[in-house]
Amino acid sequence: MLSNQAGDGKRASLHGHWSSRMAFILAVTGSAVGLGNIWKFPYIAGQNGGGAFVLVYLICVVVIGMPVMMSEILIGRRGRRNPIATMELLGREEGSSPHWRLLGALGVLAGVLILSYYSVIAGWTLAYIVKSASGVFDGASAAAVGDEFGGFVGSWQLVLFCHSLFMALTVFVVARGVEGGLERAVRFMVPALLILMLMLLGYSINSGFFGQGLAFMFTPDWSKLTWLSVLAALGQAFFTLSIGMGAIMAYGAYLPEETSIPNASAAVVGADTAIAMLAGLAIFPLVFANGLDPADGPGLVFDTLPLAFGQMAGGVFFSTVFFLLLSFAAWTSAIGLMEPAVAWVVEHLNQSRAQASIFVGGSIWILGVGSVLSFNLLSDVTFLAGTIFDNIDYLTSNIMLPLAGLLITVFAGWVMCRNSTADELGGSGLVYKVWRLLARYVAPVGILLVLYNTVT
Repeated sequence: MLSNQAGDGKRASLHGHWSSRMAFILAVTGSAVGLGNIWKFPYIAGQNGGGAFVLVYLICVVVIGMPVMMSEILIGRRGRRNPIATMELLGREEGSSPHWRLLGALGVLAGVLILSYYSVIAGWTLAYIVKSASGVFDGASAAAVGDEFGGFVGSWQLVLFCHSLFMALTVFVVARGVEGGLERAVRFMVPALLILMLMLLGYSINSGFFGQGLAFMFTPDWSKLTWLSVLAALGQAFFTLSIGMGAIMAYGAYLPEETSIPNASAAVVGADTAIAMLAGLAIFPLVFANGLDPADGPGLVFDTLPLAFGQMAGGVFFSTVFFLLLSFAAWTSAIGLMEPAVAWVVEHLNQSRAQASIFVGGSIWILGVGSVLSFNLLSDVTFLAGTIFDNIDYLTSNIMLPLAGLLITVFAGWVMCRNSTADELGGSGLVYKVWRLLARYVAPVGILLVLYNTVT
């Protein structure tokens, strides 16, 4: 049952609680698992030599991603408010400054900006479900597949329609609340995502090139591992967990007191990482089976893979399954990205959840129009990092998220007192001591390396 009461006299969430530990794990996993796992991870691994990159990535997930996620969840549960109000409240309670609310605002703003362009790419996946199901790619040549993609993104009307449809789906779920919307959606979509992934994996196993894909993923080639590869692995590990954008903090605010944060975090990190690995194992055999390049960059999903599916038996069905999988992954992430801003509007502007969802969703939709036009009418309008889309992506991914992650670990590790953090993490045993070491020293240094690489 949804409850607005917290036990033992502790602060209660204004928005209710997750009904169970599993509901929280599914929700955070759904928020963390997105296009970054299924779209971005395979091609980054491909560009950086495969196995050696994967090994470094896994190390980074454990020593950087895990402590930052635990920090963000414990802050969220301690404050029980939207990220802005939580950081202001805890800043005062810990004897520091209420200006820590700016960190909460940074995360909320990052989530809004990311969703404004993320929704555009997610809209492409909706269009590609229809294209795949209708057999557009069946037997198509590389030129035909490329023309199909170019024609689609070149039509601002079609891209805008898909962006609008995806945002409407996201608003629909978020407006229904924690239990009736967020929890009900992830209880269906996350298991469905896993089933679709396993179906695609089974298809890849029978492609005849699974061994080659497995070797590429897990046989280290240290000659291809550069310092830039290590930084790419660190950045991917950080961003794939949805850290620093307010979503994890907002979801942590709804976490029941009796739920172990270390155990829940380990489950989320494990599930997120497993899905990234499964994505690589499902995609690379198909790439090798068709003599394609595993380092084909962002075009791997919307250009290379449709070509691969088009040359295979059953390709129409499995291409449709793949893009349905991508859509589900994007949808669960979008829900998490939107939630912090909606929670702030509900609390700060005294709006109903439905009103707040429509207001926030409409604002994000308007911001997203700039990214829609970046691929067609405004594709020649470039400044700083490139198009409007490129600039928002660069600002959020390379600056705002690592900065927010850094400040979260500083606040949890250095500003919050030991009693507060130990209380949330279940005592001051070995797990707590390891977290404190990683959160105070290791994770900040790793994040600073990412930031340094960005600005130099």
